[in-house]
Formats: sequence, structure tokens, C-alpha cells
Amino acid sequence: MEMINLKMNGVDIQAPAGSTILEAARLNNIEIPTLCYLKDINEIGACRICVVEVKGARTLVTSCVYPINEGMEVWTSSPLVMESRKKTLQLILSNHDRKCLSCVRSGNCELQQLCRKYGVDDEGYYDGERTVCELDTTAAHMVRDNTKCILCRRCTSTCEKVQAVGVIGANERGFRTNIGSQFEMGLGETSCVSCGQCIVACPTGAIYEKDFTSEIFDLIADPKKHVVVQVAPAVRAALGEEFGYEIGTDVEGKLAASLRRLGFDKVFDTNFSADLTIMEEATEFLDRVQNGGVLPMITSCSPGWIKYCEHYFPEMTENLSSCKSPQQMFGAIAKSYYAEKEGIPKEDIVVVSVMPCTAKKFEIGRDDQAANGVADVDYAITTRELARMIKRYGIDFNSLPNEEFDLPLGLGTGAAVIFGATGGVMEAALRTAVEKLTGDELASLDFKDVRGVEGIKEASYDVAGMTVKVAVASGLANAKKLLTMVKNGEADYHFIEIMGCPGGCVNGGGQPQQPGSVRNFRDIRAERAAVLYNIDKNNPIRKSHENPAIIELYDTYLGEPGSHRAHELLHTTYVKRTVNK
Repeated sequence: MEMINLKMNGVDIQAPAGSTILEAARLNNIEIPTLCYLKDINEIGACRICVVEVKGARTLVTSCVYPINEGMEVWTSSPLVMESRKKTLQLILSNHDRKCLSCVRSGNCELQQLCRKYGVDDEGYYDGERTVCELDTTAAHMVRDNTKCILCRRCTSTCEKVQAVGVIGANERGFRTNIGSQFEMGLGETSCVSCGQCIVACPTGAIYEKDFTSEIFDLIADPKKHVVVQVAPAVRAALGEEFGYEIGTDVEGKLAASLRRLGFDKVFDTNFSADLTIMEEATEFLDRVQNGGVLPMITSCSPGWIKYCEHYFPEMTENLSSCKSPQQMFGAIAKSYYAEKEGIPKEDIVVVSVMPCTAKKFEIGRDDQAANGVADVDYAITTRELARMIKRYGIDFNSLPNEEFDLPLGLGTGAAVIFGATGGVMEAALRTAVEKLTGDELASLDFKDVRGVEGIKEASYDVAGMTVKVAVASGLANAKKLLTMVKNGEADYHFIEIMGCPGGCVNGGGQPQQPGSVRNFRDIRAERAAVLYNIDKNNPIRKSHENPAIIELYDTYLGEPGSHRAHELLHTTYVKRTVNK
């Protein structure tokens, strides 16, 4: 690799040829602040926060797009640079709603942190005309507040490049420029898939999830209601970040303890219904393979992906597994099997889901998600909302003991917990499907070919004399690429797993927000996923069909996987939608 020699702040450094000044600085542990920059997603040099001084250049240059060259001399914190950054922040604030105390991002806002760093206070901005904007609350999962928007384009680039949806962009020109949808439609009127990746990309409070924590507190306090909570696998791999823990810390035990102290009547684990999903999905897959069903079969756990398929690949909705997601399966079982077992009227049970995903807020309101005459799930909140509840309730999360989930709906296997990582659903399904097909016990349960954060992965397995070809995609731009190949006859698979968010649920739109300075130079997806694979490795039960709580559920209530009762409770239907950008 060719290396370039340059000076930065008077110190001789090296960086690979083709690097930008920002990348060279990072490689040499020199900090340059950014605001609009997201590596490989939004590299446009628009915000001017990353400007530096380069010897011989006529003006300050934006380090995120300016390439290094041999002998270059750079100053990253000269008086000229510092004054420029401060003035830029003052100009941004001149058209920004500065009600920081009531903003959901206060304390975790990249703009706020930069203003503190560069000494921009309440007097340090330019008064003048302000852009007038109304809140967009039309989407089921989020709110858009353009009074907090700084026009960095991180949301629009993520929506277009990462998710291949592109329902938001820059409208108008000049001072009137605003981020919105075509013809000023509300986001809920577009083909938005509710993935929430724009939320985790946003550096300020311009977009945020709809918060239902107050309603849940009221229900917990209602003695007539039996409020149960379920927690998705990926939440335990990220919640700790909201309380100062390092990325990649497992807080499963403290998570269960905190939910119990919030007052939920029962604290359950979505891992239980992830195992249930595998039982139904593996059975459905084997039925399609053996009886000429529609192939490839595609997983249905990710509601963002499901809505994307309905809008952009409606002809492939027949390929979708009819299985509900683990969230919805849990609700259906809680309000049938669990209600009858405990003698509680289903109408009095409130099911709350803690999810890494904003699309779950949309999913609970879909048609055909009320198997027992009542909504399967009543509320879906994000990892971030749960963190707010814990903080508001005054719980010292870090000092909590490690506790277990309640039984029977709190028992999950290693196969279930890896649902939170891309490739995890496929691996969990293969563990069960292969043993069902062959009748033999697997020598190794680790299907490593489908692991990792690559956008598209392929593998083939010889199973009972048959070659089973599988593929895994995460991030909807990768899903689009993969399914286009399938449609065009360029690829042939039996089974496909798709997750709406890059890297899977661990990187969901409802997970803790990390600043660009972290997102650009650390693989958050891999660090969080490692938590789940470690839990799987250490779980005494690693196959869904060996979960004793699942075995009992089928023996005493559902009959067998794919039974009539199982279909009534655990399966759903889809619709073909139009594209409306």
C-alpha cells in the first residue's frame, strides 16, 4: 500500500494514498469534528464544521472530501479554523429552534455538543428571519420537526443510498430549502417503510420516534390491567450504551431487573417467540420444498422489509413466509395460551414490546394482526424509549442485580437470541430444518457462512441428498439488489433471509444513537452482534425445537407446527402496495 507523508499540526504523519485529510487525521489519533459527514453515505462537505487550514490553499478546506498529497501541511485547530467553526455554528443556530430542554436529543445532540465545545452560547447567534415549519406526525412511527433540521442531508442520503427508499429529499432552494417528501406529502402518505434509519443518522432532534412511555406508565398503574412486557434479542446488546456502558456490553440481567422495577406484571423474552417462529417457519419451508410451494421462501420477521416488499416487489409477496414476526407471535400467545393458563381475560392483558425497531410501531397496527379478536400487541417502544422510562423512574440501572425473565414465556434458546443479527434467523432456521430433514443431530450448530455484516451473503448446504441454496441480505438497498437478481433469473435460492436494517436488528432504527464520530470509525453492528453470538455459545439449549417451553406449548395447546390452530394464531397475510414517493 502506497503511503503519503504529510505534516499535521507540525507533526510528521503518514496515511494511505487516496485518504482524505479527515481519514488521515483519524488514523493518527487527531480529532477533527464533523456534523454532516457519514462515511460512505454522506460525504458532501456541506456543513463546514470539518474545515482545516492547508498551506498554500486560498481558503479553508473541508477535510472530509479533501485528498491528502505528498508534503502537505495541515492545521486542524488554528485560530482561523476555530473561529470559522464557531461562526458556522452561530449561523446554524440562527435558523434553529433552540428549545433544548424539551428536545428528545438534549444531552445527546451533536450540534449541542459542538456548541459547548466552541463556546457558542445563547447570545452567540445571529437573529433574523426564521423558517416556519409544522410538525409532520402522519407516520405511525415517527415525528419530523424541521425547526430542528440543519440540512446536513444525513437522513436523505441514508434513505436513498442505504435503504433504497428515497422518500425524503431537499425541497425548495436557498433560504427556503427544507427536507421533506415530494409535493410536501406527509411521510405517512409516502412509501416510507418505517425503518427509522433516518432517525439514527440525524445529528439533532429533527426526527424522532413517537413516544408512548407516558401511556404505558398509566397502564402499569391501572390495577385492572395485567401489563406484560417482552424484550427483543437486540435490546440487551445495546441498552447499556444509554447508561455509559461500552458498545458491545451484554446487559440482559440488568434489563430484566429494570423492567421488573418499572412495575410490569410479568417480564418476558421475545426469544421465546423467536423459537416459536422457527418452529413454524422451518415447517413452512420444508412443506414448500417437499410439496412444490413457492420458492425461494423469504423470511418475514422484519416489518420494515415486509413493507418494502409490498411497495417495491409486490409480485414477490407470495414468496414471503406467512409467519408473523416474533413480536406478533408473542402477543398472540400471550392473549390466548397465557391468558387461559393464568385465568386472565384477554381484554385485560396489555402487551408491551421493547424493540430495536421503529417499524414495529407500524406493524402492530397492520391488518391481520389480531388473532384472538384483540390486537396481538398493544404498544411497541424502542430501546431509547425504555431508557427514558428507566431514567424518569429514577432507577439506578448500573447498580441493578442480574435477574432472569419470567416463565414460561421468558425461556429462549441460543438460536433465538441470534435473531438480532443479520444471518441469525437463517442460522436458527437451518439448525431446526436440517435436523428435521435428516433425522440426525447436527455435529456443529454454527453456520458461519451466513454470519457477518456483509450486505449480501450466500451459502449452499448438502442436506439429505439435496443441495439447499440460501442467501442473506441486510439493508434494503442490498435487498433490492438481491431480489432483482432473483427476478431476472440471475440467482437461484431456496431460502432467503432479509432484514430491513444494515447489520440486522442490532443496528435498528430504535437503538441508542451514536454520533458520527463513532459511527464513521467503529463497526457498531459487529460489536453489538458479538454480544448475541456469545449468549448463543453459552446457552445450554441452542436449537429452537429443543426449547422445553415451546415443546409444552405444542403438546398442550397448538398441537404441532403448522397445525390449524397454529395458523389461526401465528400466521398472517400481506398486501400489494403502490410506490408513492
